[in-house]
Amino acid sequence: MATKKVVKDAEKAEKTPTTAKKTATKKTQKVTKVEETEKVEEPKKATKRAAVKKTVTKAEKSVKETPAKENKKNQPVMIETHHDEQIVETPEDLSIAQKLLSLYNLQQIMSQIDRIRVIRGELPDEIRDLEDAHEGMQTRINKYNEDIENLNNKITEENTKMQDAVVAIKRYEEQQNNVRNNREYESLAKEIEYQKLEIQVAEKHKVKHQAEITAKTEEIGGFQEKLKEYEEVLSQKKSELDDIIADTEKEEKELMEKAEVLKAKVDERLLTAFERIRKNVRNGLAIVQIERDACGGCFSTIPPQRQLDIRLHKKIIVCEACSRIFIDHQLVESQGKTEE
Repeated sequence: MATKKVVKDAEKAEKTPTTAKKTATKKTQKVTKVEETEKVEEPKKATKRAAVKKTVTKAEKSVKETPAKENKKNQPVMIETHHDEQIVETPEDLSIAQKLLSLYNLQQIMSQIDRIRVIRGELPDEIRDLEDAHEGMQTRINKYNEDIENLNNKITEENTKMQDAVVAIKRYEEQQNNVRNNREYESLAKEIEYQKLEIQVAEKHKVKHQAEITAKTEEIGGFQEKLKEYEEVLSQKKSELDDIIADTEKEEKELMEKAEVLKAKVDERLLTAFERIRKNVRNGLAIVQIERDACGGCFSTIPPQRQLDIRLHKKIIVCEACSRIFIDHQLVESQGKTEE
């Protein structure tokens, strides 16, 4: 038994160096494979790095070019400084306070234009209504004249029918003298009676048409009198409107030019909202101040927190009830002091 154990131990000792050699060879093979893969992947990584650098440079160029394009789209406003320098600013670059002040100034000019138009009153609408009534009356008269012409044509047709019937009656009476039997005589008598009836019907139609002509001529006379009245009133109203326009035309034109200048300084989206609010409200006020803790347009109460937000000028705030834009009265007063 002892000898067998010795033999087994000797065999194990012989096997251990061979296994160690095998593991060492495997490790060397793995190292070589890793080195080969790294050599192959290095150029790929270099190409990826170059592509990333190109994309970064393109993004930087686009970021630099975009503001220049946006500035070209917006109409620039030239602002003169005290140092005789000119700084180009677009309406979008202005602060919220400057935007509100420009809208407030525009509102003041548009209110003056509205007052001038109120002086004209309802004269333009009255003139427009009178012109429509005059035109409608004229078309009615023309229609009646056409009807009278048609009735006269119908009367001439009835006259021709009567003449034809008289001629036919004479012919049938002559034929009665040359008949051979009673049957022909009776048939000719019936034809004569029929033609006489045709004459009676034509006479009735003729009388009816003549009565319609007389009625329409009388109505035309009344229409012509009304037409003359319309013409007199229309000429009077037009002269009054011309006098008012002559007095206020120059002032209105100057105000319109100022309004166009101010519109160029306002952001386009804000300007469209301003004009939409002016159309929807009665008094034409799109931007209002807070008076006694209430909206200056619809007089709905404004919470204190909302009033504080309006004073901070961080964003444009509108009334929840009437959608009018709010402006702080202190901002308006500060503008008045700077102008003085």
